[in-house]
Amino acid sequence: MSDALVILDSVRKIFPHAKKPALEGVSAVLRPGRITGLVGPDGAGKTTLIRLMAGLLAPTSGTISVDHCDPVRDTDKLRPVIGYMPQKFGLYEDLSVVENLEFHADLRDLTGEERAATFKRLLEFTDLARFTARLAGKLSGGMKQKLGLACALLGRPRLLLLDEPSVGVDPISRRELWKMVHELIAQGMAVVWSTAYLDEAELCAEVLLMNDGRLIFSGKPADLTDRIHGRSLQIRHLTGNRRQLLARALRRPEVMDGVIQGHAVRLVLRQGAVRPNLKELDAGIDAEFVPVAPRFEDAFIEALGGGPGGDSALAQRLRPVPGNDDTVVEAVALTKRFGDFTATDDVNFSVKRGEIFGLLGPNGAGKSTTFRMMCGLLAPTSGTARVMGIDLKTSASEARQRLGYMAQKFSLYGNLTIEQNLKFFSGVYGLRGVRQKTAIADMVEVFKLQPFLGTTPDALPLGFKQRLALACAVMHEPAILFLDEPTSGVDPVTRREFWTHINGLVEKGVTVMVTTHFMDEAEYCDRIALVFRGKIIAAGSPDRLKEQAVSPRNPDPSMEDAFISLVQQHTSEVSI
Repeated sequence: MSDALVILDSVRKIFPHAKKPALEGVSAVLRPGRITGLVGPDGAGKTTLIRLMAGLLAPTSGTISVDHCDPVRDTDKLRPVIGYMPQKFGLYEDLSVVENLEFHADLRDLTGEERAATFKRLLEFTDLARFTARLAGKLSGGMKQKLGLACALLGRPRLLLLDEPSVGVDPISRRELWKMVHELIAQGMAVVWSTAYLDEAELCAEVLLMNDGRLIFSGKPADLTDRIHGRSLQIRHLTGNRRQLLARALRRPEVMDGVIQGHAVRLVLRQGAVRPNLKELDAGIDAEFVPVAPRFEDAFIEALGGGPGGDSALAQRLRPVPGNDDTVVEAVALTKRFGDFTATDDVNFSVKRGEIFGLLGPNGAGKSTTFRMMCGLLAPTSGTARVMGIDLKTSASEARQRLGYMAQKFSLYGNLTIEQNLKFFSGVYGLRGVRQKTAIADMVEVFKLQPFLGTTPDALPLGFKQRLALACAVMHEPAILFLDEPTSGVDPVTRREFWTHINGLVEKGVTVMVTTHFMDEAEYCDRIALVFRGKIIAAGSPDRLKEQAVSPRNPDPSMEDAFISLVQQHTSEVSI
């Protein structure tokens, strides 16, 4: 272990009044010049482990060595050695870019010519030199990410700790960050990258997979992925409803996990299982199984015991939404200006009852602005937003009673308990008396919230915050559901549970509009509009958008490949 930069030996951490340890017996070795991915479900102990390595917490037992020093006792020695970027980037949003850098430089005692030279180097490295006077709170998600990285890199640390650096950030910004970090490891830096994006973990030199405070796998991602070899399949050329087919497949004992991929359904079989009968699945006369390469995510799901299944207890509690296939959401020449800046520019689309419609785009593209106008929360400068035939400019309050809205970061009231949040939101949506009590009881049972009713949302694991936010958005049984980045930062198992509920609601006739930075989730959409610089630059089914990105170098592009390719194509066309 002479080349080890970090040594974890039987690390245990118990917080006061906790019923069980946050970490139990974690041992690992981290070496310079490589990225170590840190993955696991919500509450697995990832952030606790990172804070222990950063010296922000002390272990209850066991030892941690960083560059032959104790992170707690030897804080002064390790200050220039460790760079730490916490969740949400650790920025002061009311300070400018350069003021954030100056604050972090003061913490590291970086002064004089060295400070000036470091600022110049990092601003060039992150391409933020043009924005030094801009407030951090006014930056896009990708720019906040870069500024957070620059602050963590002050002083040329040898160990870089990144806690969920990609949460809420679009695929283009994620790839830019990945490229920047690879330049750092080429210089010999050790990087710990905690992530909910398992395609990122798949590219790491090593991964630490945690669950319930314990380390359940340590090694190369490919070594875990190989355990699934020969068990990943797609059902192609299916006929009928793909959401119903997925639900039927997930009920089969042979199937460990499954997701929708455009017009196909992707399944992972259990160890030793045979393929289910396509006729029994009612997949259609032309349907066929096609073996596909296993993914790290497949192995991750298996290591945690498999996916959550295909039946939604939520959908079973809610009544069907009456109606036909008429248009229920419509944007006509929708435009929103803030001063001289046009956030949404002449946007047009329509969504039919029982359809999932996705808005994708880079950070700052105008997705959330469009969403807020479609919910009646923001008045358009010009154009029309209609929901259920109601013009939101003139009758926003009437329309809001018919829709549910799940905002970014969930928009829960942190000073209210879970029970009080449920009572508040059900009351806002007009529920009273027995109906309100019944709705709250149903949500508590469906989302298993009973143990947390007296707890505030801030004390909940992220997955339970998401469950609570969804419960608050659907208690009044809306006909239309708006989901603005609803699974940001949530682990794959919890995301699957969430989409099981959404698929179930859609089968009941609910119409869904969603934004997301998880490109695999975009595959669940019936249609997608790709938004860039306020305009829709491409629209169609997920498979149709992927077809537009096919090239000799990439004959079978992923949804993420299509996203990046179409944005780059549009940028090139505009610049000509």
